[in-house]
Amino acid sequence: MSANASRQPTGDSDLSPGPGQAAPPADGTPGAAEGATNTKVIDGSGRSAHRFWSSRRIPAALAALLSAAAVGFLLYDVVAVRAGRNALRWRRRLAEELATRPLDDVWMIVGAAVAMALGLWLFLLAVTPGLRRLLPMRRPTGIPGTEDVRAGLDRRAAALVLRDRAMLVPGVQSAQVAVGRRKVKARARAHFRDLEEVRSDLDAELGEAVTSLGLARQPALVVRVRRPKKG
Repeated sequence: MSANASRQPTGDSDLSPGPGQAAPPADGTPGAAEGATNTKVIDGSGRSAHRFWSSRRIPAALAALLSAAAVGFLLYDVVAVRAGRNALRWRRRLAEELATRPLDDVWMIVGAAVAMALGLWLFLLAVTPGLRRLLPMRRPTGIPGTEDVRAGLDRRAAALVLRDRAMLVPGVQSAQVAVGRRKVKARARAHFRDLEEVRSDLDAELGEAVTSLGLARQPALVVRVRRPKKG
């Protein structure tokens, strides 16, 4: 998820700095998560904060409906044959094709590839958490009754907060922030001041802002600053 903003030539930001300034550090001490890059924070119970799992309602519903339809058709045909009726044409044709076509036939290979792709897709859905837009936050410690509390931060909301903090740095005309699970990329354009000074201030400001988000996994910060294009 990414967010971008630009500052008018008068130096006024088009967004209020409130959200960026009002976000305090998660544990009350600034810079508490420094040096925790790409590590999982362990709470007081010794458990690490893992990603949220998606319920996969749509894939589960589709798989259930297709399976129920296939089993229903097959069961109906089996019961009809047991009752003395002829088997349905599609089942006789399918049995004939499977018995006569060689394994290296094009349609046999295509059917096997499709079945394998569907199986692999369902397997990946079963073993991956999903919900990539949510970043797990640190579990609260030292507060009774919060052992099972879990919190997540939307990546787009985190990008908006970091973008607002970047716009507070003097000299920044516009800023774009993209928040990933392991890395935060910030790109800014500075219309005055030395680029190295702006980059240093941005790195400090955004580093403090990332720490204040209270994420379980402290993402790495990458800051790039350049001059605006001359029109």
